[in-house]
Order: sequence, then C-alpha cells, then structure tokens
Amino acid sequence: MSGKSSMDKETTKKIEEFQSAASVVAENVVFRIFPCKILEIQQLIDSTNDSSSQFHTSHAATSTNPTVYPPPNSTEEGPDVKKRKLHSSDANGVVSMGLTAANDIHHAVYPNLVKSNQHIDNVHTVVKRECEQLADLCDKVKLWVNLSMPKIEDGDNFGVQIQEEVLTELHRSQESAFNIRDAGRLDHLNRAKICSKIVKYPHIEDYTLALKEHDEKQLYVARQNLHDLRNVYAILTDILHKNIAKIRSPKGNNTSGMY
Repeated sequence: MSGKSSMDKETTKKIEEFQSAASVVAENVVFRIFPCKILEIQQLIDSTNDSSSQFHTSHAATSTNPTVYPPPNSTEEGPDVKKRKLHSSDANGVVSMGLTAANDIHHAVYPNLVKSNQHIDNVHTVVKRECEQLADLCDKVKLWVNLSMPKIEDGDNFGVQIQEEVLTELHRSQESAFNIRDAGRLDHLNRAKICSKIVKYPHIEDYTLALKEHDEKQLYVARQNLHDLRNVYAILTDILHKNIAKIRSPKGNNTSGMY
C-alpha cells in the first residue's frame, strides 16, 4: 500500500482559509460586537424606566383583556354543543398560529374565546431575538477557540485549560440564552391555564385578577431577562479580553494564570 493518507493541497488550502475566516469573525465578535451589545442592552434597560417603553409595567393595566368572547364562527346547534367531547375521529381542524378563528372549536367542551396578550407577545419577540443573537455569537467564538487548541500532548497544557474554561463559560452563556428564550412558551402555557379557568368560571373575579397579575409579572420578568443578557455579555467580554493571549496562543509564555 502507499504511504500515509492526507488531504490534497487544494482541500488543505480551503480548510486553512475557513479556519482563518473563523478567527477573523470570532475576534470581531469578541472585540467589537460583544462590547457594543453590552452598551446596546444597557440602553434598552435604561429606557424601560420610561412609561413609553413596551417593557414598562404600566402597560399591564391596558394590555390584559380578560373578556370571554363568544365562540368564533359559532354555529347555531344549541347549548348541547358545549357538552360534546373531542374524539380522535373529529380531530381534523386546521390550527393556525395567531388565528383562533381557524381553529377547530366545533367540538370543544368550552369553545369561548379569551384573546392572547399581543403586547406581552411583542415583548417576548424582542427578548427572543436577543437570545438567538447571543447563542449565535457564542457559536462563532466557540468554533474559534476549539480551532485554536493545539494537538493533544504532554506538558505545557495550562493554556489549553484556560481555553477549556472559556468554552465552558461560552456553553453556560448559550444555555442561559436558550432558557430565557423559552420564557415565551412557558408564559403562554401558564396563561392558558388561567384563561381556561376564566372561561369555565367567569363569575369568580380572582381568576381575572390572577390573569392581570400574571401579565404584569411577565413584563417584570422580561426586564430582568434584559439584565441577565447584559450580564452574560459583560462576563464573557471580561473573561475573553483578560485571557486573549492564552486563547490565541495556548502554548506560548506560561508565566501568567487565568483571571
């Protein structure tokens, strides 16, 4: 058989170009985008104290609508419709996000409608966008750090340990972004439980008050999520900047430790 296998020159050149491009992108993230995101989110946090901000808790009083509306596109089949249960053979309705009228409520036990809070949904959209951007930026830096790791060998591995610590922090930051992004889903689930109680027991005022309190809390939590995102950017920027020499060259001068 022939000698050891290796990549051809053209493929090797393309891989080197890919690694070089990944390094340029990541360093741009570390030294430009991360610091700018700290200032950008801090500005957004400062604006939440203004009543015109969509994150201000004063919007809870006007955005919550606990009214129970008649079933959309209801048919005149009498009150017995409410008593019919949904069977598997009946589950042919079309469910469209944000379009309740398109849902199959024909066989629902309680087909009445309680509208979602569109204002809170818009707030979730802003937070989700920030979380997705943070996760994407962390991916770019993680790729660069991994590609900067030297081959596995004995001795002088302190720089590699620093790189591993940085990767762990980047992973934790991504997990935080994923968890914060999930707040919208959890809000809709918990809100739906309260709304179902309002539909079933419209004469109990505490369920209506619970819905208002729930929406107000979501605005408060969204503001806290902005603080968490800003803190993640600040911590990542601090760690990366303090240890940038070891991240770039882990086998270099080994006289200083990780900050």
